[in-house]
Amino acid sequence: MTFIEKKNFYRRVFIMGLFLLLIVIIASANVGVADISFKQAVFIVISKIPILKNFVALDGIKSTSVIIMLNLRLPRILLSCLVGASLSVVGTSFQGIFKNPMADPFVLGVSSGAALGATITMVFLKNIHIFGMSMIAFSAFIGAIITTFLVYNIARVGTKVPVTTLLLAGVALNYLLSSVISLMMTFNRENIEEIVMWTMGSFSTANWDEVILLFVIVVPSILFISIFSRDLNVMMLGEDSARSLGIDVNGFKKYIFVISTLMVAAVVAVSGIIGFVGLIVPHAIRMIFGSDNRIVIPFSALGGAIFLIMCDTLARVVVPPSEIPVGIITSIFGVPFFVYLLYKTKKKAI
Repeated sequence: MTFIEKKNFYRRVFIMGLFLLLIVIIASANVGVADISFKQAVFIVISKIPILKNFVALDGIKSTSVIIMLNLRLPRILLSCLVGASLSVVGTSFQGIFKNPMADPFVLGVSSGAALGATITMVFLKNIHIFGMSMIAFSAFIGAIITTFLVYNIARVGTKVPVTTLLLAGVALNYLLSSVISLMMTFNRENIEEIVMWTMGSFSTANWDEVILLFVIVVPSILFISIFSRDLNVMMLGEDSARSLGIDVNGFKKYIFVISTLMVAAVVAVSGIIGFVGLIVPHAIRMIFGSDNRIVIPFSALGGAIFLIMCDTLARVVVPPSEIPVGIITSIFGVPFFVYLLYKTKKKAI
């Protein structure tokens, strides 16, 4: 297959994936305690799409069904779509930079920093909104940014940031912040349930303000990382090889770290900590399409969106009318896959 044929093939497959994503969104919107048929879900979704809305009418559909669909289910589904896409792309970029198949979006201690910020707010101050975000989400975002800044500066040696030192700094700070969170939970037992539920991840409080805010951050960030996918391919060959080919290795790593941290901080702020998405999806995509990041990054974004929507749908319907944290669902899928990767890595090392 020639390069042009491969390019056309991947383009067709990606378009088919977009149609699959649309079907998954509509099917997920159809699932829930309220009885809304698939046809009604389709009509309600189309009624909000420019041009297409002129071809549908909502006659015969209850106003409560429209409200539930537009104000509760769609924001939640679209938020999970954006979160899944961003976690997958960050996982792909980190695995490429660190040359470590086990690297995920929370490898630099971002999750613990966000969790500490959220915990402080839950204990001392909440029910306040800033820029459409709750004070808990805003504090989680700030906590994630500050933690990554600390990790980066701890690991920095002059103008260079060795990957090994960066990982070790992330692990060390992760344990420290987790200990502080545990200490706060010990002295504030009335907040334990709320803190634990947040750290497991959930989209139950999703709203359009969060969707718009995350869209503004995530979509340009994914496009930025996609533009540098060729450089990421070269980085996987080793830093010396990248330098010999004219890549500013330290500058490139800084750009990816900053963009990735911004994405993860925004994601954790609105959804809590959702593990394994950035680990499972990129590896699954590589198994299907190979390791070229020009292909892996866009397909990881698409696959992550589909995967997390499906996981969140399961979280909503497994024990109706209650729901379980989506992080539990992703862990159920993620742990066996993680063990498989360990086994595969071990076999290569023998």
